[in-house]
Amino acid sequence: MKWWDRARREERDPSAARPRPARHGRHGRLGRSPITKPPLPAVGSRFDRFDVTVTSTADYLRATWPELRDVRFEVAGMPRHDAGGDVPRWAIDRDAGRILIYRVAVERMSKAHGVPMHQADEFHRRVLVEGAVFRAAAEYLGREPWDLGADPFH
Repeated sequence: MKWWDRARREERDPSAARPRPARHGRHGRLGRSPITKPPLPAVGSRFDRFDVTVTSTADYLRATWPELRDVRFEVAGMPRHDAGGDVPRWAIDRDAGRILIYRVAVERMSKAHGVPMHQADEFHRRVLVEGAVFRAAAEYLGREPWDLGADPFH
């Protein structure tokens, strides 16, 4: 059967035209799996973003200060406090080697107590959280928060 006969038959009877299964795609690459795995899902919740910021800041401080290598940085929601005083943003337990950062107090109360946040974007939120972690670590070490940062002159 010639090619033109087959084309005429397919024009008359559409069921006669069966698509051939593709064994290979273009350049023989159809059935291959991807080399890399699918990307991880983005960090979505406020707690996750806060936790990632505290963890990365704590890792930096541990790498910079040997006194903080065995200190655990933990995240909690809101501290228990009396109605009369200021709300603490972190708690320090030197005996257990632990610094506890309170997420709600840092995110919401810092704005009300004089810590300016010029814009409500991701960068300024991260700076707010990093500042709280630096101040808590400085209190743990008995230093000023500015002493904990990288010193370009030494």
